[in-house]
Amino acid sequence: MQQNAQVEKRSRGRPQVRSDEETRRVIIDAANDQFKKAGYASASISTIAQTAGVSTKTLYRLFPAKADLFSDVISTKISRYFLGLDSQSLSGLSLQEGLERLLAAYGRLTLSSETIIITRLVLSESDRFPEIASVFYEQAIKRTSKAMEDWLTRQVELKAVRLDDVPLATGMLRGMMAMEPQRAVMLGQVSDISDDEIIARARACAHLFVDGCIRMNEGS
Repeated sequence: MQQNAQVEKRSRGRPQVRSDEETRRVIIDAANDQFKKAGYASASISTIAQTAGVSTKTLYRLFPAKADLFSDVISTKISRYFLGLDSQSLSGLSLQEGLERLLAAYGRLTLSSETIIITRLVLSESDRFPEIASVFYEQAIKRTSKAMEDWLTRQVELKAVRLDDVPLATGMLRGMMAMEPQRAVMLGQVSDISDDEIIARARACAHLFVDGCIRMNEGS
């Protein structure tokens, strides 16, 4: 009995081992909160480490620079909201249905309160820290554009739609879906965009796009 008690005591006293992957996730969540609260320049690495329950040495081992941490915060957010909509999840849907789902996912990403806070942060601090503008452009803008372009290219290959310039069409769809409501929130004209509004806007944008493509192809 005494031996078992000693073994139990030793096991309880051992710190729980956490994998680097799990530690990275905890640090990214802590960094996301810190960036939102303090901005990029004032974000404290020591506070992020303390919140995540790790040493600054561990944090710097996994993220050598603050820009690396910011990059992973953006990348994680994009992946959670948008990149989960891969080609398989959209297969079997009509052009209209697939585009609605794609645009709704894009709307939930770009019009979320967290994304708008990060967008404001980038716009306000990019002059002093051009690296965060580069991170945002590469991780947020180019990655979401690529996902949408790949899907539209596949629709062209399937002859579901005819497009002469897929990147141009992608840019038009992105702007039509998000630009006006995002500006309204960022300028304080509305507090937020509800999910029902995002779905309704995605449906309207998809209908306008598909109908316009049909008319254009019929006239050619």
